[in-house]
Amino acid sequence: QLQNKILILTICSAGIGGTFQYGYNISIINAPASYIQRFMNTTWLERTGVPLDSNVILLLWSFTVSAYPLGGLTGAVVAGPMAIMLGRKVSLLLNNVFVIIAAALSGFSRMAKSFEMIMLSRFFTGVNAGVSMNIQPMYLAESAPKKLRGAVALTSASFTALGLVLGQVVGLRELLGEEESWPFLLASNVIPALIQLTALPWFPESPRYLLIDRGDKESCISALQKLRGTRDLSAELEEMLAEQAAVKGQRAKNPWELFQNPSLRWQLVSIVVLSSAMQLCGNDSMYFYAAYVFQEAGIPQDKVPYVVIGTGSCELITSVTCNMIIDYAGRRPLLLGGYIFMAGWAIVFMVALSQQTQISWMPYLSMACIFAYILSFGIGPAGVTGVLPTEIFDQMSRPAAYMICGSLLWFNLFLVGTAFPFIVKSLAHFCYIPFLVVCVCTALYVGLFLPETKGKSFLEISEEFKKRNFKTKTRAGFYMGPEEIKTTTL
Repeated sequence: QLQNKILILTICSAGIGGTFQYGYNISIINAPASYIQRFMNTTWLERTGVPLDSNVILLLWSFTVSAYPLGGLTGAVVAGPMAIMLGRKVSLLLNNVFVIIAAALSGFSRMAKSFEMIMLSRFFTGVNAGVSMNIQPMYLAESAPKKLRGAVALTSASFTALGLVLGQVVGLRELLGEEESWPFLLASNVIPALIQLTALPWFPESPRYLLIDRGDKESCISALQKLRGTRDLSAELEEMLAEQAAVKGQRAKNPWELFQNPSLRWQLVSIVVLSSAMQLCGNDSMYFYAAYVFQEAGIPQDKVPYVVIGTGSCELITSVTCNMIIDYAGRRPLLLGGYIFMAGWAIVFMVALSQQTQISWMPYLSMACIFAYILSFGIGPAGVTGVLPTEIFDQMSRPAAYMICGSLLWFNLFLVGTAFPFIVKSLAHFCYIPFLVVCVCTALYVGLFLPETKGKSFLEISEEFKKRNFKTKTRAGFYMGPEEIKTTTL
């Protein structure tokens, strides 16, 4: 089973410096928030002799936090051209440069007495996450055998959840959560980057990229042999050659070309709906509420960080479970189930929040809702959304599709982060109504319009969407028919 070992090690090497960084860098910023704000104030006081107003500190902190999704958006935009020109593997390796720059900036920020370095560091960290969120699922899905494609591509979500949990653990007071160690906490993201730079060069490039984009059949066969071992590769190679023939003479598409192409209409609508829903469904906002709800349930404030680790662990457990069942259950049932359950839990959560002070056991129900909501998100939407662009777009459209996906993901993350405090202020306990609407609408879309992609080749999936994209035109053609016949008979 050596070939399976090679595939597993390729997954781990891509994941540790890839989507792991996204989860890790989202969670490590939470623990030192108050220390960094204090550092901003003392730095400004040393520079000017005047302390900062509390609103200005909050504004500077908001800039620091929002630099991450802004970097992510930049990373998502450059990921497409990188994947086409440099290849999937080289792009992932080069992507570590952004994290090394970020770690150097945040690690030396206190020594340099510059909080601007932290903002810049968060931007570069975001760029790294934006690139890896797009390229890693593409690289893994293109390297995996058809029957394991969903499970292999879905490991991206498992690594995100693992990063989230490890970030929460490393941020504990016992490790790097004390005031004097926050520069080391922020710079600790350099370790996964160094691991990937050491490990990934030993593994092959995506065979599909080598054959279809580069036209290098020898390298493709060599990569396939490394990944699959010596067993017969003729069927898989035949399928790839058919895909190569289907896109012969085409070049890699730009994002705006996808919008102009009628044969990609439903694929595009699907990824726009699902990528937007992934951030607009309110899962990240549950983390925002977690500390408050846990305190209301009577958990002492100094113990809350340990319970919050439980929320991250929930996402990790479900994404690993989803990994095991995606190629048996299929993509649609997991997405559909995830959004339906989230809609149900959103209603219960709002009722529980509104009765929090009236009924003694309500805080415990709110607490259960947080865990249930995160579990429902992890079992479907968290992982399947990242797999779909690889499956429903051909080789020439895939990088552009991921650019659109990634841009929407980061823009919506920024949007929710900015708008959620205002939603809470205006809707109070019923702040989950917008998220409930998103979950219901997405479940309806998946149930009515999204075809199943489990166990199908990329070419078969393309054919299925082609029928769907041109169905309306055919109907219109039949509708025009009788009028023409009438005129000929007359």
